[in-house]
Amino acid sequence: MILEERPDGPGAGEDSNRLQDDSSIRKDCDSMLPEQPCQLQNQRARLHQQITKELRMRTGAENLYRATSNTWVRETVALELSFVNSNLQLLKEELAELSSSMDMDQPEGESVTIPMIPLGLKETKELDWATPLKELISEHFEEDGTSYETEIQELEDLRQATRTPSRDEVGLDLLAAYYSQLCFLDARFFSPARSPRLLFHWYDSLTGVPAQQQALAFEKGSVLFNIGALHTQIGARQDCSCTEGTIHATEAFQRAAGAFRLLRENFSHAPSLDMSTASLSMLEQLMVAQAQECIFKGLLLPASDTPDNCPAQLQLAQEAAQVAAEYRLVHRAMAQPPVQDYLPSSWTNLAHVKSEHFCALAHYHAAMALCEGSSADKGEVSRHIFQPSTTCEPQGPTASSIQKMPQHPEERRKLAKAHLKRAILGQEEALRLHTLCRVLRKVDLLQVVVTQALRCSLAKYSELEREDDFFEAVEAPNIQPKTHQAPEVKMPSLSQMKVTDLFHRLSAGLKEGDYIVSVNGRPCKWWKHVEVVAQLRGVGEGGVSLQVVSMLPSPEPRSTGPRRAALLWSQKECGFETAMPARARPWPILGWGRKTKQSKTGCHPDSCTNSNCVTCP
Repeated sequence: MILEERPDGPGAGEDSNRLQDDSSIRKDCDSMLPEQPCQLQNQRARLHQQITKELRMRTGAENLYRATSNTWVRETVALELSFVNSNLQLLKEELAELSSSMDMDQPEGESVTIPMIPLGLKETKELDWATPLKELISEHFEEDGTSYETEIQELEDLRQATRTPSRDEVGLDLLAAYYSQLCFLDARFFSPARSPRLLFHWYDSLTGVPAQQQALAFEKGSVLFNIGALHTQIGARQDCSCTEGTIHATEAFQRAAGAFRLLRENFSHAPSLDMSTASLSMLEQLMVAQAQECIFKGLLLPASDTPDNCPAQLQLAQEAAQVAAEYRLVHRAMAQPPVQDYLPSSWTNLAHVKSEHFCALAHYHAAMALCEGSSADKGEVSRHIFQPSTTCEPQGPTASSIQKMPQHPEERRKLAKAHLKRAILGQEEALRLHTLCRVLRKVDLLQVVVTQALRCSLAKYSELEREDDFFEAVEAPNIQPKTHQAPEVKMPSLSQMKVTDLFHRLSAGLKEGDYIVSVNGRPCKWWKHVEVVAQLRGVGEGGVSLQVVSMLPSPEPRSTGPRRAALLWSQKECGFETAMPARARPWPILGWGRKTKQSKTGCHPDSCTNSNCVTCP
């Protein structure tokens, strides 16, 4: 399939992105050119080939098992199937160890917190921009292609640097700068009638399966995916033992969710599974859940100093229940095909562990609220936090789900014990799930966190235990999930760096035969020739923005991908809309394009005027 960028997708009008200093970016690129770490990629490719071989063997054995009626053959095939399934499980776990970077992205600092799930970057092969761009410049723009070697080299250096960006804001700025350059290249060099003969190679971020396309949308989508993945790595490295760390982690995961949503909504026909609609939807859910977890950690820091504060403990109980509900939804999304067979099993198991862990924490904090504080605090604040349902799913309080806090001390003690019992059972279940996954067993920090929570629940339960408690008649209700700070899906800051089109001096985008239809946003279709010339001659150092109609030849039909209409580009597809007289109508052979004529000092194009563009500031 061919990855396509939807008309109003990211970069549909990102002319507002500029580079403040081309030389500074060149230095950043030169300083980020380490050798491509291909050993990990080769190992993942080898494991994927072995998994594919085992899957074919299993399919053949299953067909033979269903086709034969011989008892001896069926028993032999069943034995062979057990060996194949065992080998598949081992190979998938080994691939999960390579794909999962949890051991490399431990949080900074000495805090003991449950680890997050970061996402690895997509890898790519080297790309030769020089030959096709020089040919296109010479053939279409009728200029000397060799005179643009400096610009082409800067573009190649920028792309090379984006293959190994640093895991900080500098790396994000680097990816955003390259993405902006791709938007400029898309508007200048790529059209249905002509485009550089380039083949973009990218590898799946989890399986390492290669994919290649000639569409620039594949390159743009892969870079946007890496922006989201880099945000996940930055968020996973934050020290959540301080308020500042939780704030930065929450922001990073919200930005990651925004990048995956932007990619899902604006690109289609993904050639790799990691960029499919199902995978991106699941990744967005995962990042929202991790942002909600960081919010809970931020609220837990001040509340840990005042364990006898009943309202604070009740709020923590609801916040923890909200985190558990989010991870339960993520676990369900991960367990659905086709994502189920694609994701590392460690991710699915970790989401399950976290749902059990935070559900148990909700009961623990509810028990703490019952044990501490005055009766006046408990009765009014807590009567809406309990629900009689059997799950921690998010739902609003109803008349049947409201349960008042008991006022008698003995009743509160028994109810607190019931909540602690559920907390203990939940943490034990989380530890059991932790031991089932070989990858998670190697994450010692995860076991430490869950074990520490279990010990706290056991210690509190021992304090409330009495010798005459022969009957446990009280059953603890579930905690009503609620958050006072819901995560917000934020779009990545693609316009944070000011980027200048590297090929801005290329005829300023104009060719002989182009028709000028607007000057500085003012329609000039009915102007006289003298008026247009006067406007152009009066241009100062700020330059002028021109909207033109280009005479393009009809595009040749492609062997793959959807066919396009005779009208090459519509106004909306190019990221702008201009009011036209009612009787004016573009000819079918015309391609609408927005091109900017700049002065020699390099002025900036006008920002996008498309109201539907989601990436422009």
